[in-house]
Amino acid sequence: MADKIEGRPGIRRQDRVGYDFSLTYRLGVMFSAFWNSAVRGKVLFLATVLILVILVTAYGQVILNEWNAPFYDSLERRDLGEFFHQLEIFAMIAGTLLLLNVLQAWLNQMTALYMREGLSRDLVDQWLKRKRALRLASSGLIGVNPDQRLHEDSRNLAESTTGLVLGLLQSTILLVSFIGVLWELSSGFIFHISGHSFSIPGYMVWAAIFYAASASVLSQVVGRKLVKLNADRFSKEAELRFTLMHANENMPAITVARGEENERRRINTDISSVLRVVKRLAMANTNLTWVSAGYGWLVIVIPIIVAAPAYFSGGLTLGQLMMSVGAFNQVNTALRWYVANFGPIAEWRATLMRVTDFRQALLDMDEDFDLKDSITYENTAPDTLTLKDLVINAKIGEEIEECGGFRLHETNVVIKAGEKVMINGDHSVNRKLLFQAMAGLWPCGSGTIGLPPVDDMLFVPQIAYVPGGTLRDALAFPESPDAYEKAAVEAALEKAGLHSLISRLDTRARWDKLLDSDQQKAIGFARLLLARPRWIIFDEVLEGMEPEWQETMAKLLTSIPEAGMIYIGRSEAYLEVLQPRVLHLQALPSKAEEQPPVVQTGASASAGAAAVPAPAL
Repeated sequence: MADKIEGRPGIRRQDRVGYDFSLTYRLGVMFSAFWNSAVRGKVLFLATVLILVILVTAYGQVILNEWNAPFYDSLERRDLGEFFHQLEIFAMIAGTLLLLNVLQAWLNQMTALYMREGLSRDLVDQWLKRKRALRLASSGLIGVNPDQRLHEDSRNLAESTTGLVLGLLQSTILLVSFIGVLWELSSGFIFHISGHSFSIPGYMVWAAIFYAASASVLSQVVGRKLVKLNADRFSKEAELRFTLMHANENMPAITVARGEENERRRINTDISSVLRVVKRLAMANTNLTWVSAGYGWLVIVIPIIVAAPAYFSGGLTLGQLMMSVGAFNQVNTALRWYVANFGPIAEWRATLMRVTDFRQALLDMDEDFDLKDSITYENTAPDTLTLKDLVINAKIGEEIEECGGFRLHETNVVIKAGEKVMINGDHSVNRKLLFQAMAGLWPCGSGTIGLPPVDDMLFVPQIAYVPGGTLRDALAFPESPDAYEKAAVEAALEKAGLHSLISRLDTRARWDKLLDSDQQKAIGFARLLLARPRWIIFDEVLEGMEPEWQETMAKLLTSIPEAGMIYIGRSEAYLEVLQPRVLHLQALPSKAEEQPPVVQTGASASAGAAAVPAPAL
């Protein structure tokens, strides 16, 4: 008895397109993906070195700030010797900081690079797990444009994560380093008003906090529309790119239909949509510039104004004043980072959401539907394929008789290796679902499909796939290009009617663009001669080909007499050349039309099939 196949995949649930995950959960998902990636060691090493560089840089900036006191004091004393000595010290400090800045920039970019590598490879690996990508394509919005999530979103997430984390870390270290310096300097600020003297603990620290907070709040009020406008711009830009790409790919059809003017209007409409958003974005950025540039200019004098009372009262020297100004600016910069990066943080969270939703959807592709009715898959002997009481449900999760389903009229079919079979039937039947069911992609229905070992089977879809690269790559797909001898490859091309392509076997080109649809299908048939599978299942592949191509391909199949062939379709060429056994698909009647089925078992199946009128070819 055949064993039940374990792990035959079903169809994914569609009810989890919108995920409601917390930020912590999403970060956990991405950390898990990163931790299990091959680049983990590289990223951890670079991150450790980066932290050390940032700490040393912060220490250097503290030393540079302390250098202000003796330098400006030498100016105040007009001490030329000390002045040049302090310039020498500055050259050493600044040179060291320059080297650290360059090293930090390189480490930052390398970290982002390896983060992107780990994330992109993880997403591609998850996407191209067996049958996941195909299921995802039918999973609603989450399956639309996976290329954008795999490329743009993964790149943006890796780069923005690296930039924001390092920016946060650097700002925090600077804040911790300089807020203590600024507090200590403020303790010496003594104010003399109307004969009274007093001091305010941490006076310049509070002033820096107030200044940074006011700038950040005002920036958010003025620039609150920027996040939405940027999102609108990205959306409109994507629509424009798609319109241009779609027009370019379909230019032959547009040209013969004299539709250039129509496409011009369509493209110009999308250009206008982009420009409208960009104009609004430009105005919003202009308004924000009033705040950012205004506070940028004010920061030149604000710390001096804040410290001026203590300076003019004699409590500070010029050097101490400039130290206070430097520390004030560092604290102000660190404090403003948290709110100044509100927009990038919002965009980062949006990208994180898109990537984690996409990854989670891919992981969920391994979960099957809890179908009321589903096809049972069994393993059979290598020389046998069986179809028992097979019914195909044309929709998911609905009653079969109400959803356009169909059944194989012959109720107990046994096909042996080397046998040639054609399965056709009513025009209303979606035969493609039978092809997908036999491939394990559509389990909706009932009955049993017994399949030989997967490695012995090759499925040929209706639309040919010619991968990029050389013609030899395309012929060997999915094997490596050197899997077959040169003589065998050339003989296969010759027999497939592609003699003119033999000299171009190692030419890299977009063969899916250079070859017409018949030639692309012929590539697939030539591949059969090389692979020589024990079982071949076709999905209406000959339909639509020119008659001479159909005849050539059908004759080519006679070169593989040992292969069992099941052709799902209505090809006259396949019928005439290979003389197959014909099986029939018939639409299920509605409840009102339902008649008691004819029961056929065992040896009577063939006789029963003959007694029922079969659809004409």
